[in-house]
Amino acid sequence: MNTSSTEVAINTLNTITSYNDYYHNFDMNALLTEIFGENLDDRLNAYMACCGRHVRDGRGDNIALVHEDTAGNVTRMSFVELDKASAQVANLLLSYGVQAGDQVATMLPRTPELLTIVLATWRIGAVYQPLFTAFGYDSIKYRMDKANTKVVFTNQENRGKFNDLAKQTKMVLVGSKVDAQSWGDDNYAQMMATQPQTLEPVLLDTDAPFLQMFTSGTVGKSKGVSVPLSALSAFYLYMRYAIDLRKDDNYWNMADPGWAYGLYYAITGPLLMGVTTYFNELGFDAANTRDFMVRHKITNLASSPTAFRMMKSSGVFESAHDDANAKLSLRCANSAGETLNTEVVNWVETYLNCKVCDQYGQTETGMTCCEHHALAHECPVGSMGMALPGHTLVVLDDDMQVLPDGEQGQLAVVVSQSPAFYFRGYSWNEKDAFTDDYYLTGDVVERHSDGSYWFSGRDDDIIITAGYRVGPTDVENAVLEHEAVAESAAVGVPDEVRGHTIKSYVVLKDGIEGTDEIAKEIQDLVRRRLSTHAYPREVEFVDALPKTPSGKIQRFLLRSLSAA
Repeated sequence: MNTSSTEVAINTLNTITSYNDYYHNFDMNALLTEIFGENLDDRLNAYMACCGRHVRDGRGDNIALVHEDTAGNVTRMSFVELDKASAQVANLLLSYGVQAGDQVATMLPRTPELLTIVLATWRIGAVYQPLFTAFGYDSIKYRMDKANTKVVFTNQENRGKFNDLAKQTKMVLVGSKVDAQSWGDDNYAQMMATQPQTLEPVLLDTDAPFLQMFTSGTVGKSKGVSVPLSALSAFYLYMRYAIDLRKDDNYWNMADPGWAYGLYYAITGPLLMGVTTYFNELGFDAANTRDFMVRHKITNLASSPTAFRMMKSSGVFESAHDDANAKLSLRCANSAGETLNTEVVNWVETYLNCKVCDQYGQTETGMTCCEHHALAHECPVGSMGMALPGHTLVVLDDDMQVLPDGEQGQLAVVVSQSPAFYFRGYSWNEKDAFTDDYYLTGDVVERHSDGSYWFSGRDDDIIITAGYRVGPTDVENAVLEHEAVAESAAVGVPDEVRGHTIKSYVVLKDGIEGTDEIAKEIQDLVRRRLSTHAYPREVEFVDALPKTPSGKIQRFLLRSLSAA
């Protein structure tokens, strides 16, 4: 059996390296060798990087996935099993005419089928496109139209959202044959069972995309983010040095793979390292979360501040703190999506009995600023952490000049000095995110003299609710579809559990009076059109919206009103 450099690296993860030593001596070629050894061609196909090479190098019997369904039934898939199943789905995709570069999507919960389809898509050089299960019709249609999606895999629960869209896209139903027939779709199990269990991967260039993401914006529709194969090394950096993923970890990333953090770091990252990932199909509940961690002896947890706050407020972890049957096995925890405050950090250390690290990133860039479990550095509680190795970060003023420590400005990545940075622009050039040598994050931060960064807010109007980034324009446009609405504005309102909730200020058409019934109709409309996380939990009817002389809505004034 060959021992790859990846296996050697994983086996030596217990050694804590100095952050300054590793950061200042970072070498991209050394990193690639650490990940792929002498088989650098493995980075030219995401399936090979995350599954095929593990099978080839004698690690095929290692467990890739532990999945628990809503009834508590547990399924385990080894890398060999994932290899064979993904070959069958890949051959099925080829039979549909899917080629390298084409887009394949799923709208599925966290299941073995989802993971299999992701790897199958990568295997033939196609691009995987996630569709979050809470999306409504407008969100789905926009993404499918932009990406020209060739095939969609979904289940009975979500199939009705594709009624009109199915005319332009091949639909495959994961479920019963009867349900598939009722929609006129192919049945997943029936179709893949007739396919061969082998297929050579299609090798691409490192600039070729393997994921098609979308990120919210304040103006217009969501922007496309095509993630290239070169991102694999950046994903590894985060998993290896910030998450501190080890070979013997039971790793659970609670994020939904319909979004970047779940897809990048609950699927791609752990499988890239050959480490088991855990899926819990049941929706979030504090008691279930605790029980899942106990049952599966989770040692390494990745989640969001919202989830940690909900765990804290539930009280179930406090009451079980001294219960031998509810003993946790956590070695470390990681948090991303929004700022983690001191109160939650202290609670995690007390009741989850481990250190939690706060980490920052974007759909465009992956994680770029982190507290690192596996790199030794001082990092005050409340900070975003330090620059991820392979990335040079600066704070800029409005004239794109670098600010000194202690002054607030926009966080930017210095592209020419960031060998691990992979983002090169939005898929359809929806916006220019670069000025000179800088990628502009849109986030306002402050750098301290110790090298740590501190989040202050967005320099635009993005709303982060329960870790989800929501563009106010999408909400406003959905609200405007109600026949009684003349104008609308959406802002984030501080919330103790979710960080922020969405509030809509609504101007009704002449002669119409605001009622609770209309407010509920607006909320239901946004749920259907966008998603369950993007609807306004509060609707306030106003006579007019504050605007600039040029007619732009001044959302900052509405935020001030909401916070008052």
